[in-house]
Formats: sequence, C-alpha cells, structure tokens
Amino acid sequence: MFIKDLEDCKEFIAGDNSILKELLHPDKDPVEIHFSLAYARVKPGDETYKHKLRTSEVYYIINGAGIMHINDEQKEVFPHQVIYIPPRSVQWIKSTGDEDLVFISLVDPAWQATDEEVCD
Repeated sequence: MFIKDLEDCKEFIAGDNSILKELLHPDKDPVEIHFSLAYARVKPGDETYKHKLRTSEVYYIINGAGIMHINDEQKEVFPHQVIYIPPRSVQWIKSTGDEDLVFISLVDPAWQATDEEVCD
C-alpha cells in the first residue's frame, strides 16, 4: 500500500509560477501509473504564466475563485468544477478571490519538463 500525506510533499514554485506540491509521479513514486498528480495554489490577484503542455491536463478546483484561460476562451471558475485542458493549448489561470485559488492538476501522460513551454 502506498499513501502520501500532502504535508510531507515539498512545496516549490512551478515553471508556470504556481505554488506546487507534487503528489504522485510515476518517475518519483513507487506507483504503476501513467499520469502525474499535483496540488497547486495561486495567491489572490496572482496568475500563472501563459504556458502549454504537449499533453492533456485536468484541473479540479478545491478552493477560491479564478478565471481560466484556454487559447482564446476564458471563463470564471469555482470550487467543485473540473477543467479539461487539451494538449498544446495556451493556458493560464488567475486567482480572483480573497483567498488562495487551490486546485488539483492531473497531467496525462505524466508531466515532464520537456513537455512544457512558457509562452510570451
């Protein structure tokens, strides 16, 4: 059995400028999965950098409010919503509430640095 506590995960600033804790990654954990799972935060008024992945990504909003941008579309997002981000889409999210925007990010196949590009 493999169980990991969020509090045991090291927090760092991700390439997109979100505050991240990596929960599961097949290259780093003793699990047989093809996806990666992360816990992300964006402070009120902040936004992630515009970026794109070669792979698909899913966000599940846990707390806060924001505006999700995918290519030329944008929509307000709130807790308990799931956002699908197609591969190669320019994406970023802005925290618009009074508290941190908190979400789970699932990348499939698993996130790799070579699969991410920060855009201007």
